Amino acid sequence: MTDRASQIAAFLARHGLEGAKREPLAGDASARRYERLTTLDGGTLILVDTPVPAEDLMPFIAIGATLDRLGFSVPAILAAEVEAGLAIQEDFGDGTLTRLLNAGEEPRPLYELATDVLIELHRRFPVEEAACLNLPLYDAALFTQQVALFADVYLPAATGKPLSDKARSDFDAAWAAVVPEACAGPQSLLLRDYHVDNVMRLPRPGLRAAGLIDYQSAGLGPVAYDLVSLLEDARRDLPAGLEGVLLDRYRASFPDRDWGAFRRSYAVLGAIRHTRIVAIFVRLALQRRRGYLLHLPRVWRLLEGQLAKPELAPVADWFARHLPPGTRAELVVPEPD
Repeated sequence: MTDRASQIAAFLARHGLEGAKREPLAGDASARRYERLTTLDGGTLILVDTPVPAEDLMPFIAIGATLDRLGFSVPAILAAEVEAGLAIQEDFGDGTLTRLLNAGEEPRPLYELATDVLIELHRRFPVEEAACLNLPLYDAALFTQQVALFADVYLPAATGKPLSDKARSDFDAAWAAVVPEACAGPQSLLLRDYHVDNVMRLPRPGLRAAGLIDYQSAGLGPVAYDLVSLLEDARRDLPAGLEGVLLDRYRASFPDRDWGAFRRSYAVLGAIRHTRIVAIFVRLALQRRRGYLLHLPRVWRLLEGQLAKPELAPVADWFARHLPPGTRAELVVPEPD
């Protein structure tokens, strides 16, 4: 038995779960591992195994407590040893919105539920609480830093060589010209990875029917980010016209906001997210996790849709010069040695 396996076994024993049946669950793009624990009485729990130092476990617990207090469903933490990167949490089951959609359920009610969560989160979250939670600020500087992953990972993979200093400087300048305005509007808790894989349907009333997971990287940031993450999903297409319906639903809930400014923020933040995801999927492919490449054409299509908008003109010009249309989604990532 490895040291980590022994540590986990001892952790489970300390919490009366040494006899539980353990079943690995499919993970995500992170290094975290999850197991479903079936107890002797037939109940189930989730074991969370986070690499040490477990920098995201404490935020997950703290942010979850805030979300629960505000009326949202999050997994209850039943035991945790943060320094060891281990926790036992409530099992929400397997009913992600993704699985429900794949099983043929009507998309609109599921997406309306997920959109309503954001509406209420943006109404209820007290912005001043961000400091108490020590949340990162998703501002123009951080978004510009994050989108640089495209220049550092995607371009070398696409061209076989790093960007020139001039091209890299122009890349940074193009984004710096559009990002500050996108971050200038209303702020709230930004969940960061909000999409149908991370929302579960629960047998609970109202908004509690939406079970939220994977929010450990949440911060304080512009309200449009999570909505574009949900409605311009890197992994699946929405039915035609549904994005507009849901945007109108969100808009009707905040009639006093500047909708033009919101739509410009939505476009820029969507472009940032899509650009970064392209780089992340390629980085994962270079690490022998090539399944994500299946989604590259969709992400490029979403990105190009945003680049066509006037508020993205400086960024669109950079892409036109360095990656003209027809040279983008066709990238073939070589197999790692």
